[in-house]
Amino acid sequence: MAITRLNNNSLTSITALPSAVAVSTTPAFEAKLSGTQSVSNNTLTKAAFATENFDTDGCYDHSSNYRFTPNLAGKYFVYAQLYVDGAAAANFNDGNAVIRKNGSTIIDGLKNMSNNPPKGMALPVSCVLDMNGSSDYVEIWGSCGDASGNPQFLSGAYSVFGSYRLIGA
Repeated sequence: MAITRLNNNSLTSITALPSAVAVSTTPAFEAKLSGTQSVSNNTLTKAAFATENFDTDGCYDHSSNYRFTPNLAGKYFVYAQLYVDGAAAANFNDGNAVIRKNGSTIIDGLKNMSNNPPKGMALPVSCVLDMNGSSDYVEIWGSCGDASGNPQFLSGAYSVFGSYRLIGA
C-alpha cells in the first residue's frame, strides 16, 4: 500500500497492492466461555468456549467439540487464557491451562499456589503450531484444585481461546 500524500492529518490518495501480493492471516477465530463452567476437582476438563467473538472461515466448532480445525495449512499462533476459580477465598491450590493438538498435550501452563492460595487465577498459554489444513485440530483443557471441592472456569473476558495463521513463518 502506498500513501501518496498526507496533509494536515488528511489522506489524499492510497494505492493498494495488487491482489497477487495481498496476504491474509485467516483463518482466524476467537471464542469465550458463554457462562461459568463447573468442573470436577483436580480433573482435566475440556473448556467449552461456546461464544465466538469472530470466526473468519467457520473453522471453529463452538457447539459440540469446541475445537479449531483450520482449512488452510500453515503455522498458527494459538493462545488461550483460562481463569480457574475456587468456590471461596483462599481455596485455590493449583490449576492448569493446556493446549492440545489432535488430543496430545503441546503446552501445559501449570500453577501451584498451595503455599499461599488465592481464590482463583488467570492461566495464559500460547504456542506456534504447524497445522495441515485438513484434519489437525487444537483445543483447550484445564483443571483446578480447590480445597472446597467446587472449582470452576470463569466466563466472559476472563477466559478466551483463539488462533490465527502466521504469514512468512
